[in-house]
Amino acid sequence: MHILAIGIGGALGALARYALGGAVHRVIPGAFPYGTFVVNLLGCLLFGLVIGSAESRFVAGPATRAFLLVGVLGGFTTFSSFTFESFELLRSGEFIRASLNVLGQVAFGLLALWGGLGVGRAL
Repeated sequence: MHILAIGIGGALGALARYALGGAVHRVIPGAFPYGTFVVNLLGCLLFGLVIGSAESRFVAGPATRAFLLVGVLGGFTTFSSFTFESFELLRSGEFIRASLNVLGQVAFGLLALWGGLGVGRAL
């Protein structure tokens, strides 16, 4: 049952990632991977919200956690794309943009996760 929940969640997460990443790229075009940046930050925030609320009030069984965390958010967040895009920036000689991408996503991802945990625990 977990496999099916993860598969369905992953498909939903991947579709959401594609839609949001594309929308951000259309709004903010350019060489910097803004779509992936926004998706990763939102994914960290949502992960924190789910974990934070599960710790305090929301009782999630193993299938629900697998669906949300491994499936939906695993399909939604894009760290493989993040790595590829950072590599491409480096390969293109865009060292400052590559550094901003790596440092920004890690630092703001940690802050977003922390914020999501706090909000999730407060719900």
